[in-house]
Amino acid sequence: MASQIKGYADRILAAAADKTPLRWRGGGTKDFYGQTLVGDLVDTRALAGITAYEPSELVITAGAGTSLAEIENVLAEKGQCLAFEPPHFTHLAEPGAQATLGGMVAAGLSGPSRAAVGSVRDFVLGLGLLNGRGEHLVFGGQVMKNVAGYDVSRLLAGSMGTLGLITSVSLKVLPVAPAEASLRFECDSAEALQKLHAWGGQPLPINASCFLDGVLTVRLRGAKAAVQAAIERMGGQWLPAVEAHALWGALREQTHPFFALTGQESLWRVSVPDTAPPLGIGQRSLMEWGGGQRWYKVTPQDPEDTPAQLRERALQWGGHATRFRGYSSGPLELPVFTPTQAVLQRIQRDLQKQFDPAGIFCRQRLES
Repeated sequence: MASQIKGYADRILAAAADKTPLRWRGGGTKDFYGQTLVGDLVDTRALAGITAYEPSELVITAGAGTSLAEIENVLAEKGQCLAFEPPHFTHLAEPGAQATLGGMVAAGLSGPSRAAVGSVRDFVLGLGLLNGRGEHLVFGGQVMKNVAGYDVSRLLAGSMGTLGLITSVSLKVLPVAPAEASLRFECDSAEALQKLHAWGGQPLPINASCFLDGVLTVRLRGAKAAVQAAIERMGGQWLPAVEAHALWGALREQTHPFFALTGQESLWRVSVPDTAPPLGIGQRSLMEWGGGQRWYKVTPQDPEDTPAQLRERALQWGGHATRFRGYSSGPLELPVFTPTQAVLQRIQRDLQKQFDPAGIFCRQRLES
């Protein structure tokens, strides 16, 4: 992989000298996410291959261009997994495209189990990075306890390629849970939140939750005895395993019918404290992560449920709203991301200057 890294470093140095913007892309499955894409396209899939895997140590290391599917297949053979369930979103990209490890970290997106097990950044142990000076830097390591000082490796999670080219990643992996069950409860959104809050204070192996159209579905994962005890304690209607697998997979990959967009619809992701009540926006919404993540579809023609109102409601409850994908146009268009406080914007700009002094790494993609 050394020769490939040198080739990318030379490309960065040439671009920095010419002030030519660059943008990294593996499979392109997350191209829809963030602000407008600019810069010469640089394919990262040459940085492929699993370089180390120690099942007994629960650590895997691979090149950033390695397909996510390959990594998950190798882990599955040993009864292990990426517990945070990163989405692939292959259906949103060109036919045949595959999500890559580097893109997974750069996008920083997690699936249904995020509230229970943690996010992408919580599982990143270390990584390699090419900065704007063409220097190959290595942060973190390949063991659980390796961090002293500023944890740069986790800083790269969600950076969208604005700080450099990720070349390799070491991740913590976990064993597949020995037991799993999904339960359904008919209720309204307020009742769903009440149930989730009550269960959150009890020793229950709740791994994921979803509320949509008057139905709350909860996934239990853990030891067989713990899952069985939770089923007896919580009640509800048991969801057959095949249906449950399809549901959680559709939520993870956004292939569920709820996420289908038509015309000028846009899909908004709202992050709020799980104690926030229903926001009262839109005809339908989907709620995950114990109430902490909520999805809304809005159109610019609807005067009652505008993106601006949605963002305002999120801010009122100490959260933020992101236009995840879909329609983007009009003189009153909001930025993709909720604007951050001035002090955070200054920190972000300073970090970008340190990693990318020439300003060639598609900084616009994260602008709010």
